[in-house]
Amino acid sequence: MTDNVIEITNLTKVYGSGDVAVHALRGVDVQVERGEFAAIMGPSGSGKSTLMNILGCLDRPTGGAYVLDGEDVSRLSKDRLAGVRNQKIGFVFQSYNLLPRLSAVKNVMLPLLYSGHHNGSNGNGHLTTEQQVERAIAALESVGLGDRVHHRPNEMSGGQQQRVAIARALINDPSIILADEPTGNLDTRSSEEIMDIFHRLHDQGATIVMVTHDPESGTHAGRIITIRDGQIV
Repeated sequence: MTDNVIEITNLTKVYGSGDVAVHALRGVDVQVERGEFAAIMGPSGSGKSTLMNILGCLDRPTGGAYVLDGEDVSRLSKDRLAGVRNQKIGFVFQSYNLLPRLSAVKNVMLPLLYSGHHNGSNGNGHLTTEQQVERAIAALESVGLGDRVHHRPNEMSGGQQQRVAIARALINDPSIILADEPTGNLDTRSSEEIMDIFHRLHDQGATIVMVTHDPESGTHAGRIITIRDGQIV
């Protein structure tokens, strides 16, 4: 009996209807085990972004099932999806998605502030502000940014901003880390440093799913899931 964090069965996603319907996903089956480092690869238009959005609970499938950490999230309301997204998924995007006016530590604390609105069901609703700051600083230290906690994004390099994003992704102790082209905007050296951080997190037991079109990044993963024309090849 394997311990799958992600179980996707016969997943379909159709945009539009009738003659103009676009079948972005056509019966996709994917399993990701707890503690696995998997990369989803495929050419532009293959459906990998659609799959990423569904994995991240940013969108719902047209058909099929998506079981995340034991819960079927494919039929949840948008409000419930938002709660699951905040508790169970840590996002790392190509464009970092940091708030420019906030310091690193405040950017990292953001998910804690949101999670407090979900009845504190994952325990974070009971953290004092001081505890939230402590937790955020610890997350920044874990990605090598202990000396940058009060810097704003524009005072940091791209690689440092991406590390802030990784620290933010870790703050809620998520079931999975979803990384969408995490090194897409970075030079070679920064890319290698970011991949090293992902390896370290993986070694510590994190489950990581990375979407990339870069074969070099893909080689870092333990398994490559290739998608083409809305199907797993």
